[in-house]
Amino acid sequence: MSALESTGNDAARERGFQRRDLFKFLIPSLIGVSLFLVPFQVGDTINIGMGLMADGLKALLDGALPAIAVFVLCLSVVATLYIKLARPAWAEHGVMRDMFHVGPVWFGMRLLGAAFALMTFFQFGPEFVTASFTGGVMLNDLAPVLLTFFFFAALLLPFLVEFGFMEFIGSLVRKPFRVIFNLPGRSAIDATASWMGSGTVGVLITTQQYETGFYNRREAAVIATNFSIVSIAFSLLITSFVDLNHLFVQFYFTVVVAGLIAAVIVPRLPPLSRKPDSYYEPVGCQLAEKRTEEVGLLRYSLLQAVRRAEKAPGPRELVRNALFNVADIFLALLPLVFAIGTVALILAEFTPLFTWLSYPMVPVLELLRIPEAEAAAPATLVGFADMFLPAVLATNIESELTRFVIACLSLTQLIYMSEIGALLLKSKIPIKLWELVVIFLLRTAITLPIIAFMAHAFFF
Repeated sequence: MSALESTGNDAARERGFQRRDLFKFLIPSLIGVSLFLVPFQVGDTINIGMGLMADGLKALLDGALPAIAVFVLCLSVVATLYIKLARPAWAEHGVMRDMFHVGPVWFGMRLLGAAFALMTFFQFGPEFVTASFTGGVMLNDLAPVLLTFFFFAALLLPFLVEFGFMEFIGSLVRKPFRVIFNLPGRSAIDATASWMGSGTVGVLITTQQYETGFYNRREAAVIATNFSIVSIAFSLLITSFVDLNHLFVQFYFTVVVAGLIAAVIVPRLPPLSRKPDSYYEPVGCQLAEKRTEEVGLLRYSLLQAVRRAEKAPGPRELVRNALFNVADIFLALLPLVFAIGTVALILAEFTPLFTWLSYPMVPVLELLRIPEAEAAAPATLVGFADMFLPAVLATNIESELTRFVIACLSLTQLIYMSEIGALLLKSKIPIKLWELVVIFLLRTAITLPIIAFMAHAFFF
């Protein structure tokens, strides 16, 4: 060994870790950052590396993905029935038991999701299920995206969360996040992954961190409902759909400002403020955020990251866990998303429910000086069913200011049952449907006046 290498290793030991341990943190973490947090521009679109992989697989499989989704949804029902009736020994423990030993409500959701998919794919049954803007949206638009996106997210997420990057960033930004949001610093990764990639990635990270003991119940619920920001790519899609491309910078600036203010206020109100600071029982608290003043912040952050990397699973266990995660998402989560999303779209498109519920919003919009208040009112609440629906309704509104407000509001509300809501209800994060409704309404009440003020004061 050369004198230079010896000196380098000695210096590393003084810092509490070996050079090879540092590389064990750096190399996988850099791969994770490049896959989930770094935006790439390909043609006219901006996406993260993992998103580009998902898009590539989607293009490769092309029209086969709806059929694959139907097969997966039916397999979920058949496998659940077989395991509950035959009780094979291999499915009585661990992940397989959690995946298939479900109660009647969750089994009913799987059955409903498979039924909706079959009816839509083969075009039989009531029109309100098979229509292009209800079951068709779920099967032909959303399911292909979820299949490809979740496949790569489940496989590649360990690079971001298992090798110390969460610990490194979490230690660096711990103080400001505790002061401003009363959250651990590592939650910054959830927000960034959502911002660059997808809100669903943020929820997956939050769920994984909660189930491994790095977020407590309150923190997990707060992060999932306030930091699962929609991606820049989806924001571009929304502005294009409502013909506001020329205002994208102003649009996204407004969304960020309103979203940050909501993230400060909403967690301090019930129901989130009443969530206990207890951890997921099977693992307990695994988070160590204390440091002595003698240790510099950067060195301490590196030390926390390296210690986490030392405990990272080996390649075989990583692959095994990733495959189980893919199976759990496909067989347990996808049916739930399909069932809840289709029902939500049916209520939005074939019933006057959201129109009735939005009547109180008309005087509010008039007070905020929003033109075409009656036409805009349903769009302020229909986003609870699906985030894209407000943009659909906004296309019929002539006022550019009103379209701007509706589009911004749809992105700051965050809770929509066709995807994020279903993800949260399926997860082990302790949050109920009525709580999602309350959080959605709170975010609407807080962000709508902010968006309207910014639109009037700065842009229109």
